[in-house]
Amino acid sequence: MIGENVLTDFNAEVSGPQIDPSTYVHPLASVIGGVILGKNIMVSPMASIRGDEGQPLFIGDDSNVQDGVVIHALETEMNGTPVEGNSCTVDGKRYAVYVGRRVSLAHQVQIHGPAVVHDDTFVGMKTLVFTSEGGAGCVIEPGCLLMGVTVPPRRAIPAGSIIKTQEDADRLPEITEDYPMRNMNRGVVHVNTSLAKGYLELSRK
Repeated sequence: MIGENVLTDFNAEVSGPQIDPSTYVHPLASVIGGVILGKNIMVSPMASIRGDEGQPLFIGDDSNVQDGVVIHALETEMNGTPVEGNSCTVDGKRYAVYVGRRVSLAHQVQIHGPAVVHDDTFVGMKTLVFTSEGGAGCVIEPGCLLMGVTVPPRRAIPAGSIIKTQEDADRLPEITEDYPMRNMNRGVVHVNTSLAKGYLELSRK
């Protein structure tokens, strides 16, 4: 489903998603309301990108939103007034959720705004990112929780980690040449941009 949000006291305008023509949204996915999808994005079955509370939700070029991913956010306004603390600023613009370029959101990930995931990051299966910012080039292994922290760039977050203090975030190890998952995101991005292209071509026949 691709559709508009509804009018509420926390959403004074009706808007529909802005989706680049090179992006593929599977018929069993939902993209609703104030959502901006860049180029060459794969949105897989049962993904939900719901910009009907906090908005906008932004996803950059060449990223992928895999099966069962949920992207949503706390309300960013109330009765026409911005709600302080419920949005993030990236390059001078305000977002409820910002996902950068070449980001992989693996199966059943939840990105709940206010949240930012910067470029070239892999977010592993069943991870939750809430009220947090992930630096560029990170690998977040499966089953992690990030809440209320800013993760520096190029950090590896071990599977199952619960990161709730800035001290814990700052202690995360940097990605080195011997880290086995250092190049994983590159392959995942390649697979999913290829799938997006293929499914688009098939849908136009």
